[in-house]
Amino acid sequence: MINLKEKVAVVTGASSGLGADAAKSYAQAGANVAILARRKEKLDKLAEELSAFGVEVLAVSCDVTCEEQVKSAIEQIASKFGRIDILLNNAGVAVRGGVHQLSCEDWDKSFDTNVKGIFLMSKYVVPHMIKQNYGKIVNVSSINSLVADKSETFIRHGYNSSKAAVLGLTLGMACSYGKYNITVNTICPGLFESEMTENSLFKSTEFLDFYNAACPMSRPGRKGEVSGTVLYLSSDLSSYVTGQHIVIDGGMTLI
Repeated sequence: MINLKEKVAVVTGASSGLGADAAKSYAQAGANVAILARRKEKLDKLAEELSAFGVEVLAVSCDVTCEEQVKSAIEQIASKFGRIDILLNNAGVAVRGGVHQLSCEDWDKSFDTNVKGIFLMSKYVVPHMIKQNYGKIVNVSSINSLVADKSETFIRHGYNSSKAAVLGLTLGMACSYGKYNITVNTICPGLFESEMTENSLFKSTEFLDFYNAACPMSRPGRKGEVSGTVLYLSSDLSSYVTGQHIVIDGGMTLI
């Protein structure tokens, strides 16, 4: 078991899906956890579950695209816990459409959440990590930063572009902050059921049949199958791993 006792982990997009799963994994590993999302009622429910593991939990309503809200959230977290050891930048959106279909608002929405959100969270967390000469940052990208969907039904050029930008941001941060004992890595999940996918991709028999036929493991990812990699990158087991992207997709990008 990975031991994160006395560490403080911050998770964005924590109200559901991969973010909620990761927050539970952090708590099970002994970390105190700050959970951020826009929907406070869902955060409060999750906070009760996490507290059952005997750790301290702080639920903060925060839109990661708003600098003032991010700044306030990090101030609250630092005030309560005195330090921030781990940052999981998980908040994300997926807007359908090709460049000939997307509005500027749709394009901006993808980049504001998927890239600017990471920038703003990191902007206010990194100084704390520099001060303590320690930090673990995990950014969530997607296999769609590496491959695209051929089907017109699932074309998402804004999503592809913004998730690819996460890889570039990770490289820059890893190079700049390694001297402060801060590692910065990216995970690229394949298809997992979440609020983002359950009412779209998981409702399409056509898409699931295609995915299962193409994926070497013949299935989408299951609940909790991202958390092991997240814990590894958030622990001292990965102390010499930085600037990397790890694909969690059952081999989908091998095809």
